[in-house]
Amino acid sequence: MFGIPGKQAVTITDKAAAQIAKLMAKDGHQGLRIGVKKGGCAGMEYTMDYVTEVDPLDEVVEQDGARVMIAPMAQMFLFGTEIDYEVSLLEAGFKFRNPNVVDACGCGELIKFDENLSTS
Repeated sequence: MFGIPGKQAVTITDKAAAQIAKLMAKDGHQGLRIGVKKGGCAGMEYTMDYVTEVDPLDEVVEQDGARVMIAPMAQMFLFGTEIDYEVSLLEAGFKFRNPNVVDACGCGELIKFDENLSTS
């Protein structure tokens, strides 16, 4: 929907692709749908949900057995984002490196976008 021909909407690191593929295989999911919603201290937050059926309006990115769907309302906010999976001594989880974010809280999950991007 908001893509550039020949360029994927988001990129997925090898670690993230392996984790997503593992999650897909676990319960037969079709992939993970990522999005954004209003909330949190910075104004917006990322969402991730298992998908059992691909919505025809989703932007679909596939890599190494992993499938990520981007919800239609989130596509303009997530374009250019790199999805990674990091493991540390205290936590493990997906990390979003999003060039559209202008501010974020300390945890990095609650974000604020440029006011020129609209959520309506």
